[in-house]
Amino acid sequence: MIRSIPTVASYLPHHQTQTSATISHAYGSSALSSGSRPTRRPVLRWSTPTITVELDSAATTVRKFYDGINRRDLSSVEDLIALNCVYEDLIFSHPFSGRKAILDFFKQFSDSISGDLQFAIDDISEEDTSAVGVTWHLEWKGKPFPFSRGCSFYRLDVINGQRQIVFGRDAVEPAIKPGETALVVIRGVTWLLQSFPFLADRL
Repeated sequence: MIRSIPTVASYLPHHQTQTSATISHAYGSSALSSGSRPTRRPVLRWSTPTITVELDSAATTVRKFYDGINRRDLSSVEDLIALNCVYEDLIFSHPFSGRKAILDFFKQFSDSISGDLQFAIDDISEEDTSAVGVTWHLEWKGKPFPFSRGCSFYRLDVINGQRQIVFGRDAVEPAIKPGETALVVIRGVTWLLQSFPFLADRL
């Protein structure tokens, strides 16, 4: 069985209109002599396709975080939290450090309250890709829960191709509102620090 061998021209686009000068440019000036075919074989190159993965915005990531907490689905929240994340809830004296400690805290939270108590986002910043501010309140079966307003701040980084929370801080509305008494306390503490500067080292 005889098979025809494709010529060099068959590898080139629009080969019927190319001149020997064009082919010479493609294969080198020594590749052609008058009336002869190129002596060098063509080199075919394939380009590797580029895959673009679209990241969730910082605000979308935080929304997914609250949604997972509301559904008590901590497995969906796990990948939204960086391994070395630090989470501060200001009603606790110490922050929660690391993904495991944070998930353990939210598991305790989920186990302690009814699933009817849900976070409702009032406002969330959308402009920044690395920081998000949120104001929220808790709702019981769709109705506002008393003394449950709060605000949170989250900082996010792209880790292993995914946007994750690396820092969070929650400030929750106090059940007891000191009002102007708080200003009295602040003035008293300020006077003590001014009168006894060494006390500042103990803060």
